Amino acid sequence: MKVISSDMGNSAEQPLANPANSFGERVQIGARMEKRMVKVLKGIAEYLDMSLGDLLEGIVLHAFESQPPFDPETLRRIGQLKEVYGMDYDASASHRFPESGDEVRKEQR
Repeated sequence: MKVISSDMGNSAEQPLANPANSFGERVQIGARMEKRMVKVLKGIAEYLDMSLGDLLEGIVLHAFESQPPFDPETLRRIGQLKEVYGMDYDASASHRFPESGDEVRKEQR
């Protein structure tokens, strides 16, 4: 069985790994992300006409398989949105964002 996915800008057909168990239950998550990054993600989800959750699921599924989630046109749009929202950092900033409470605690010391 094959399914056509919006694939965040990539439109190739992809086989389902296990069609009977492919779609599980969705759950609400409580996750913190850097504010400008969230604005870019929301913008790209809107551009691709999908929910933020669908976008994030697609990015994660592609990352788990070492596949790029975006085509060149979508990457160009992401670059534009990063400029608009002032997202002036790259992947090297990963795991370096303080939690909001951490900043307050440092100032109180």
